[in-house]
Amino acid sequence: MSEQFDIIASTTFGMEYVVKKEAEKLGFSNIEVSNGRVQFKGGFKDIARANIYLRSAERVYLLVGEFRATDFDALYEKTKDLNWSELMPKSAKFPVNGSTVKSELHSVSTCQSIIKKAVVDNMKNSYHKDWFKEDGPKYHIKFTLYKDTVSLMLDTSGDGLHKRGYRDLSTTAPLQETIAAGMIYLSRWNKERILMDPFCGSGTIPIEAAMIAKNQAPGLYRHFAAERWPIFPVSAWNEVKRKARSEVKEVNPRLIMGTDIDENVVGIARHHAEKAGVDDIIHFQQKPFSDFSSSRKYGYVIANPPYGERSGEKEEVKKLYKNMGEKFKKLATWSFYILTTDQNFENLYGKKASKRRKLYNGGLECQFYQYYGPWPSSDEDQ
Repeated sequence: MSEQFDIIASTTFGMEYVVKKEAEKLGFSNIEVSNGRVQFKGGFKDIARANIYLRSAERVYLLVGEFRATDFDALYEKTKDLNWSELMPKSAKFPVNGSTVKSELHSVSTCQSIIKKAVVDNMKNSYHKDWFKEDGPKYHIKFTLYKDTVSLMLDTSGDGLHKRGYRDLSTTAPLQETIAAGMIYLSRWNKERILMDPFCGSGTIPIEAAMIAKNQAPGLYRHFAAERWPIFPVSAWNEVKRKARSEVKEVNPRLIMGTDIDENVVGIARHHAEKAGVDDIIHFQQKPFSDFSSSRKYGYVIANPPYGERSGEKEEVKKLYKNMGEKFKKLATWSFYILTTDQNFENLYGKKASKRRKLYNGGLECQFYQYYGPWPSSDEDQ
């Protein structure tokens, strides 16, 4: 079996550019980008690296095959012809699910059944068995049909990559870790300057920023589905994790701050920061936004303030956005990065953003409003 694979890092829409830049930084080349996915080639160790290091990707897939199919016979035959038995043992548990968009084959459930049958028949021929217990390691088969092109993939991640392992206490509408990391990348945060989140909730943005500052790989302390695959050398995972641990750096404490009006969620944020191993460089505090201020000349605010999705909250959120504009304009040399669903945010805030980008948070279409501050000269305090 070849040890070079087509690897796909899936993304939420709007994060493709960020994941591409991450992949380039990891040394991957010949990177192809399309809606919701970034594709590159690599071996076993590269699959491990992608899972452990990528901060803004959703999952890492091994592409088994790609072909056109406009009828169910073609879907069955072309799926059956792929090298499933080279990748999966006879004990493999292999659930199938996926999606179909703008394709002749529009029934997801029928496609799911046919792909499952084709894989089973391939395994029967290879292993000379009529029945499989499926009591071994999990090989989740993901399919997509887009304009009649079928992509068949194996999910190497298991749990989504946003599940870093540090968030074990729940809060209302938490920001997904991968989105938070992407927001920080898009801000081009200078790690020598203070970063503040005045609506920190359970701490996701400050914690992700601290992990970036410490060069701590996001997947360092979790496990992945492919770690249990017999074809995957254990040494690949061990080597990548060992290298990632050696790369964690010590950084200046208290450059990252998170505040929230809710004392309970601030306690949860502190707990999560401790679990993530970054509590030494974050200062969390219970504080209403009305008390927001800073004496620092330069800094960043990266925040995901309340959206006011429920009707009773809309007026309160409008007042908050106006207050944000009034507070932030006093910090004329700071940069501000705000994620919200409100298309009217700029009018409420009182200033047009330097740039805006469409992102999705928990399935909600959002705008990431970016307000750039001036770059400091070398002799000015940061």
